[in-house]
Amino acid sequence: MQLNCYDARMRRTQARERRSGCPIGIALDLLGDPWTLLVVRDLLFKGARSFSDLLQGGEGIATNILADRLARLEAGGILAKHPDPDDARRSIYRLTEKGMDLAPVLVELVVWAAKYERTDAPPATVKAMRADRDLFLKPLRAAWKASRVR
Repeated sequence: MQLNCYDARMRRTQARERRSGCPIGIALDLLGDPWTLLVVRDLLFKGARSFSDLLQGGEGIATNILADRLARLEAGGILAKHPDPDDARRSIYRLTEKGMDLAPVLVELVVWAAKYERTDAPPATVKAMRADRDLFLKPLRAAWKASRVR
């Protein structure tokens, strides 16, 4: 796979920005801003696929910030960008396997936040997450596999 100049620059910048080899530090370098995990959340739990879907996520993200986070997530291998088969002017965003492997992390964040704070997460969803995380994630992973862009 050949990288364009932008992709190569993003990868060099990411490698330089690492504070250390600490696994938590590395994860935070990629995911540790207020918007990145919300983009992953919308792709994973809300079925967002397009830039406009992600703008409608309810958080009020600015278009320039969203474009930046999408580029960072793509450069980090968390999501892939594909041309929309129905409209070549649009792109479809899809989590990669690396991105899908964040699903248990997001579930744990939901369970933790719902334990200590009042949230908008549906109580039945939180209950299902608490009861059996693997069972909760199984249909999400199956839907992801079925949604492969052709």
